[in-house]
Amino acid sequence: MKKFFRHLLPFLTLLALVALTANAQPPELQRWRQHARNVTITRDNWGIAHVRGQTDADAVFGMIYAQAEDDFNRVETNYLNSLGRAAETEGEAAVWRDLRMKIFIDPYDLQQKYAFSPPWLKALMDAWADGLNFYLAKHPEVHPKVIKQFEPWMALSFSEGSIGGDIETINLDRLEAFYGRQQGSVAAIKDTSGRGVSPVNGAQDARATEDPNTDPGGSNGIAIAPSNTINHHSLLLINPHTSFYFRSELQMTSNEGLNAYGAVTWGQFFIYQGFNEHCGWMHTSSAVDAIDEYLETISKKGDTYFYKYGNEERPVKGSKITVPYKTDRGMMQRTFIVYRTQHGPIIRSQGDKWVSISLMNEPVKALTQSYSRTKATGYKSFKQTMEFHTNSSNNTIFADAQGNIAYFHGNFIPRRDPKFDWTKPVDGSNPATDWGELMSVDETPKLLNPTVGWLYNSNNSPWSAAGPSSPKQSDYPKYVDNGVESARGLHAVRVLQNKKDFTVESLRAAAYDSYLTWFEKTIPALVKAWDDAPANDSLKGKLSDQIAILRRWDLRWSEESVPTSLAVFWGEDIQRRLNVDARTAGVSLPEYISTKAKPAQLLSSLSAASDKLTADFGTWKTPWGNINRFQRLTDDIVHPFTDAGPSIPVPFTSAIWGSLASFAARPYKGSKKIYGTSGNSFVAVVEFGPRVHAIAVTAGGESGDPSSKHFNDQAKRYATGNLREVYFYPAQLKGHTERTYRPGN
Repeated sequence: MKKFFRHLLPFLTLLALVALTANAQPPELQRWRQHARNVTITRDNWGIAHVRGQTDADAVFGMIYAQAEDDFNRVETNYLNSLGRAAETEGEAAVWRDLRMKIFIDPYDLQQKYAFSPPWLKALMDAWADGLNFYLAKHPEVHPKVIKQFEPWMALSFSEGSIGGDIETINLDRLEAFYGRQQGSVAAIKDTSGRGVSPVNGAQDARATEDPNTDPGGSNGIAIAPSNTINHHSLLLINPHTSFYFRSELQMTSNEGLNAYGAVTWGQFFIYQGFNEHCGWMHTSSAVDAIDEYLETISKKGDTYFYKYGNEERPVKGSKITVPYKTDRGMMQRTFIVYRTQHGPIIRSQGDKWVSISLMNEPVKALTQSYSRTKATGYKSFKQTMEFHTNSSNNTIFADAQGNIAYFHGNFIPRRDPKFDWTKPVDGSNPATDWGELMSVDETPKLLNPTVGWLYNSNNSPWSAAGPSSPKQSDYPKYVDNGVESARGLHAVRVLQNKKDFTVESLRAAAYDSYLTWFEKTIPALVKAWDDAPANDSLKGKLSDQIAILRRWDLRWSEESVPTSLAVFWGEDIQRRLNVDARTAGVSLPEYISTKAKPAQLLSSLSAASDKLTADFGTWKTPWGNINRFQRLTDDIVHPFTDAGPSIPVPFTSAIWGSLASFAARPYKGSKKIYGTSGNSFVAVVEFGPRVHAIAVTAGGESGDPSSKHFNDQAKRYATGNLREVYFYPAQLKGHTERTYRPGN
């Protein structure tokens, strides 16, 4: 017996050492491993992650781990931007972008908000940070540019999901002009840039709403009621127009009722545009007035600035913000004193006034709303999530399995005195310009099951969202929406009105309908200009063949179409020539071309477009697909496009011309061909019934690794609109699974 214990002793000692070592491990490592044991990641044959966790927190841990596997660079980059830390890797050029974020994003404030968040939300933020840190621990070959360790509160810095949030509407040039010359006097920090001020509210700059000739890139959302479908189930088109590779496609499920699929902005832990087994949601950029600027009357007494408010003079608050930035000599920093009034931070000056800005900044509510909607079970519960009022810059198209379709307007709308023009900065010294309480969801433009059986939004105003069933503009204050009708809006109505018997496939086809509404009035005007030109006009003979082709054109894009090439090049040229004139006249460019432009202007522009096509491609008779190309060579965020590299033709055009399918392309660094960087990014069509049926495509592919077969495996499907089956149910993954594993394994 003693001999037995003598042999057993070394083994027991080894076990004790192992146990001691395990106990000595950092507690976070044990927590990470517990999450990992509760998670499975199934990669389908497109590389898309289907993540299952025991709890919602486990699912968050797994889905962010999967995102990091696919493209950690984009995950980190989004948080460098949202935290105002881009200059730490990009250098001094990014200082002003960082300052803009830091004016609103204060780490200490976010840490406090995290500490007082609901326990369930804290658990998700904890799991989010754990998933990223576990990924970095398991992948020592990955070297973060700046963020070596993620902390839970950081999730609050990027809580809404839009590309270009409200903060990013602030003009950087004017911000620099104001804070770049802090020398202790009011005059010293006036806008001396010479750039002037937009005729509309400067906060609206990034949304292109000030120019009626520019169709915002935005997105398309369409919902079809069961009364208009073959299978009597509601249908939803999800079609965000964003920068390519801005979002990941994945599914996240848990044993706590989570089962959502769709597009996730890199680094976030909620499905931003997508669906669950009960309902789906699609966000489109809104022209809702959710941001306002105030003209502040400033005086200085001693070392203190004051702003006028009614009969009072109130002290301007100043706070110090330091922005580190990378240089060849190591890290440097710039320190600013940022000023604030009760309306918000000062962001520029206008004449002898300072300009402050008011906007929604509720990160806990925003993150709560963004995540909660992924677990909505139908219209009622989805509407409840809207009561958080943090969907500030987006409209929402909704459909559910109960047969409901709905439109929700951007839902952060403070009450304001309608006697003021809120499209311009208002007088901050007048208490009547203060914001009131937020309008309720029921008080804002919305639709539920319109009688026409369809609804849509394409970044335009909601007044045509459901044809004759649309909300009436006269029922709402002007500040509810600053939008205009778009060429895509006209197109959407064209493909939806008077149509019955929709299917998943016919809604997909509608989303890729090739008609270009922008040319509906402009091409006849161009043809008439040629017809009316005298026979001895030099352009009459030069352009006879071009006019003959355009006269016969059906206004539809295609890969082989020569008139599409000619029309787009002419459209771009005429925009440069006549945009200012149209804006001065207060009309859209198509209307200006068809009613006010001089014939010689139109023909001269067509001549210039023909010459450019000939110079670039050898002949103006160049098919559109030879010009308009999709190319993905590297995962660089600024892609190095080149005509020498492989690319594929894309038949659809920019949304400017009214194409519902959008491909915003231009030449790069001397290229002759034009390459897309934004537009259709994630496209899905979803049918809600007893079971969900969906098809989808992602620009390029799921992986950011050029060596992965999933880096560009969806490119041809993307270019042709050939959407693939979505594997929403586990049974659908059978025969379509590449591997199943646990994080870190």
